[in-house]
Amino acid sequence: MQRKQHSAEFKAKVAIASLKEDVTLSQVASKYEVHPTMITKWRKHLLANVTGIFLKKSENRANEENLADELYKQIGQLKVENEWLKKKSDLVIG
Repeated sequence: MQRKQHSAEFKAKVAIASLKEDVTLSQVASKYEVHPTMITKWRKHLLANVTGIFLKKSENRANEENLADELYKQIGQLKVENEWLKKKSDLVIG
């Protein structure tokens, strides 16, 4: 049996529906034909990441720039290590 793949939009819709106080988790699960455990998981994910929506663009840009800087640093380190290994392997072989 193959598992169903749900879109991000569907997961968000179901998670938001489960947060409404006028319906129970079981009712939402029946309506959307999804196991209550999955809905709980999607709801927790939604609540954990909802603050990102309200971040200012400058904060998001700063986070992206910090990530890019870190990645460039790692690339540089890997290049240095790669060159060092090439030199060492030439000494052993040659």
